Amino acid sequence: MARKLKTYQTSLGFFDLAIATPSMKAALDAWGADSNLFHQGAAKESDEPDVIAATMTKPGVVLRRPVGSDGSFNEHAGLPTDLGDGRSTAARRSKGSKAKKSRPVDKAAERNAALDYDREQRRRELERAREEAARQKERERRQQAVDKAQAALDKARQEHTKRAAAVQAEVEALEKRLQAEETRWDQEKARLEAALRRARGS
Repeated sequence: MARKLKTYQTSLGFFDLAIATPSMKAALDAWGADSNLFHQGAAKESDEPDVIAATMTKPGVVLRRPVGSDGSFNEHAGLPTDLGDGRSTAARRSKGSKAKKSRPVDKAAERNAALDYDREQRRRELERAREEAARQKERERRQQAVDKAQAALDKARQEHTKRAAAVQAEVEALEKRLQAEETRWDQEKARLEAALRRARGS
């Protein structure tokens, strides 16, 4: 069963924000608030009929209007133009809210808004699931590429180690041959020098 929606309001930056959600937590999440604005007195449940009517037409969507104005809430609002007129935002708000008259609550509209909200939440959840699946697929593709590159590097390292070992064995063999040649030459040189001395008669 669809949960009953309530309209919540706050002010962030240059805008007043309003949204129809089933809970304060959902409103805070939609606003992207990192603290509890309700406990701080910076947000409240709205009782303004025009605001409630606007949010119920687009449940779950953050609506905006220039901060301190008493204009209508929309998805896209321009920046405020009257911030320097000397009146406080609270004064403008209280004046605007007193001028409005209450309307009878339309139960059917409330039910429809709650159903619309649930549908929108499901749509967003599906969209998030699709995005997460796409991100997971991209992570897996990257991991496969990393694994392939790592395997190629490991194979090349093994081949290098094998070749280097073969070269090292050749170097050691050449060093042995060189040492044997030096030993043979020392012996040969000693023999020939001895023969040269004998020939000189020394």
